[in-house]
Amino acid sequence: MAFQTTIQPSGHSFTNEPHETILEAAIRHGYTLPYSCRDGVCGTCKGKVLQGQVDYGKYQDSTLTELEKIAGMALFCCAKPLSDLVIECREVNAINDIPVKILPCRVQEMHRPAADVMVLSLKLPANERLQFMAGQYIDIILKDQKSRSFSLANAPHDDEFLELHIRNIAGGEFTKHVFETMKPRDILRFRGPLGTFFLREDSEKPIIFVASGTGFAPIKAIIEHALYIGIKRPMHFYWGARKLADLYMLDKAREWEKLGIKFTPVLSEALPADAWQGRTGFVHSAVLDDYSDLSGYEVYACGAPVVVEAAQRDFMSLRNLPSESFFSDAFTFAAKV
Repeated sequence: MAFQTTIQPSGHSFTNEPHETILEAAIRHGYTLPYSCRDGVCGTCKGKVLQGQVDYGKYQDSTLTELEKIAGMALFCCAKPLSDLVIECREVNAINDIPVKILPCRVQEMHRPAADVMVLSLKLPANERLQFMAGQYIDIILKDQKSRSFSLANAPHDDEFLELHIRNIAGGEFTKHVFETMKPRDILRFRGPLGTFFLREDSEKPIIFVASGTGFAPIKAIIEHALYIGIKRPMHFYWGARKLADLYMLDKAREWEKLGIKFTPVLSEALPADAWQGRTGFVHSAVLDDYSDLSGYEVYACGAPVVVEAAQRDFMSLRNLPSESFFSDAFTFAAKV
């Protein structure tokens, strides 16, 4: 028996099959809730159940605590209805008209800007273009029909090729293929665009971008898009890595500095050979050091879950960042299904 789910404050209502997560059902009916990882890790889809009962599904305990569950919170990418529901969640309307497609693509170019990072340029068929918003991701579909998710690093206006930044993860089947056997002209299939990590253009708030490692990719896309459309809001980009070589497109970030984007690189384990004179420690701590009050800002954070979670927690609890002003995409190094 299907249940009825109503979203507040919009009042939108849709049928929710018992086997569907709340997020799956909402998307099926054309209502886009915030989401990123879709596997209970990042917390982007967290919202409140005002009425009704849910099966919370499988998720990481650190992402949804028992206290949060007692307070009525749930992860809508995991939770399934056990009754009719009324939920409280903001909706994302800007991507509703963008179709999600399954498309083939060809590996056009492979470039390794760091020992453990590969930049892929993917070419679509001549009659195809992917409509997407800067910051979204695609799922590469593997031969066994499993998928691996990667953010698009190019902005929509620069869409001749799709650009992916892939880190070589120990034990990763697909990344091993990318670094050891993939070659130009190989054919891949993908599904996309996906995700709700994109620039909210209707806001006038200054922006802080926080990236760790290859979390740089979607931030790159958003910054290039913002520069292209002429957004004048103050923007400050923090990029965290272990050593200097991990800032694998440092020249690109330096170019943005000349265009008015403030840039702060942060290293946590700089090598003696790096002769690093810049900021050290955790990247989100650098933001805390620089800003005593974030109540009037928006933050876009991307990278390892521990970085994104720490940023969200500390920015909200220590610097008064409103919850609705924090946007994130946590890289879980697994399929987003």
